[in-house]
Amino acid sequence: LKMSRPVVSVFDIEPADSVTGTVTLPAVFTAPIRADVVHYVHTLMAKNKRQAYAVNSDAGMQTPAQSWGTGRAVARIPRVPGGGTSRSGQGAFGNMCRGGRMFGATKVWRHWHKKISVNQRRYAVSSALAASALPALVMA
Repeated sequence: LKMSRPVVSVFDIEPADSVTGTVTLPAVFTAPIRADVVHYVHTLMAKNKRQAYAVNSDAGMQTPAQSWGTGRAVARIPRVPGGGTSRSGQGAFGNMCRGGRMFGATKVWRHWHKKISVNQRRYAVSSALAASALPALVMA
């Protein structure tokens, strides 16, 4: 089933209003417009520019803290040893403590990049091109 394609004018570069000829619109401009596919592919392609990040694996664990045990009317969280500084006696190690490690520390071996099938990429490109042929969508 062959669809009729619209004819578009070809303009000359120098005199802006002079039409030098006409050509039929390429078939890609009549492709179905799928905004959902374009958005999905664009989102996945944006993820391929990310760089890995993580916290230091030693962060929050660099003190010889020990729990004071029970019977002191304080929580059993490990506490920084020593005296003469505001840090001594503070809670340590826990994710609920100031200066403690974070819960579920970030790792660099997360899945940062996403694979997209070539057919999906091509479909998204043709769909975006087809959308650019509609003046109402371009002006919106």
